[in-house]
Amino acid sequence: MSKLRILYLCLSIIGAVVPMIFLLGWTGANGFGLSGLLAAWTINGATTALTWDLAISAVALTVFAFTETVVRKDRLPLLAIPATFLIGLSCGLPLYLFLRSRPMD
Repeated sequence: MSKLRILYLCLSIIGAVVPMIFLLGWTGANGFGLSGLLAAWTINGATTALTWDLAISAVALTVFAFTETVVRKDRLPLLAIPATFLIGLSCGLPLYLFLRSRPMD
């Protein structure tokens, strides 16, 4: 495996773990509730901007991944889509790059 693929894999793991640490800390302090989380995402202009930035980027990755799947006829990188929307873009994007950069048979 190339050094670049190892880097993508490491970034994907870090992108899953680090945000989860903060999310678990927040839920420990505020309880687990979707309404509270959604309110926190829009508590001020800075967090609202970041929320929209990540949402638009996640949609762009989704469109790109589906387009590439049609062209390359390789469905494995689509695993990055649920990772993006269930974990976060910081996990999904490097996971997509890791899966997309593997050698084709």
